[in-house]
Amino acid sequence: MTFTRAVSATNRLLDMLLPKDREQLLVNCEHMELNIGEVLYRVGDVIPHVYFPTGGFISLVASIDSTNLEVGLVGNEGMLGITLLLGVDTAPFTALIQGAGTALRISVSSFLRILEQSPELHRVLKRYLYVTMSQLAQTAACTRFHLVEGRLARWLLMSQDRAHADHFHITHVFLAYMLGVRRVGITKAANTLQQKKLISYQRGEIRVLDRAGLEAISCGCYKADKEIYGRIMG
Repeated sequence: MTFTRAVSATNRLLDMLLPKDREQLLVNCEHMELNIGEVLYRVGDVIPHVYFPTGGFISLVASIDSTNLEVGLVGNEGMLGITLLLGVDTAPFTALIQGAGTALRISVSSFLRILEQSPELHRVLKRYLYVTMSQLAQTAACTRFHLVEGRLARWLLMSQDRAHADHFHITHVFLAYMLGVRRVGITKAANTLQQKKLISYQRGEIRVLDRAGLEAISCGCYKADKEIYGRIMG
């Protein structure tokens, strides 16, 4: 999947920190490119780095009986490696780069040292951990109870938010993989969105034409995700 990106944003979590805490973290970070399809780590791996995306985004993928399902997305609103806040350095999900862009990367040892020294960083990340837990629960309920059409609209909106783009390339096979449904279900849902002129889709090229329309047709989980982030993170 490839995205046509706009200008990269900063990382919103880092922007919430006081200047001295943000600077302490930034001087220990390195800039890196996020390349589509690259796996940063797999479920069960020891986490080597913490990532703060500044452009592009990362998919959190769970595996059940050889079947994969996306359970979350991390873009410039968050970070990858939040379980370290709980003292756990084992990856609970596979981290797969879905949208090309950039990120700030810091070693786990440096991150934990700064975390111990910075009550402000600890405060912000504890709130983000709560948001992450809430959104994971929301996604589980969404996958179980909501129709594919609404879930697809939600996924497109979430991806657009993090990619800062309205045009991208993705196949029905990959979408089915991400949403955990059969390809025929994705094809039907995408055709419905296209007939309603919410998106255009041709040979894997998707363009969001009517964001407001997508928001109206998406399941309520998209709005719930945004509300919990806004309420908790401010």
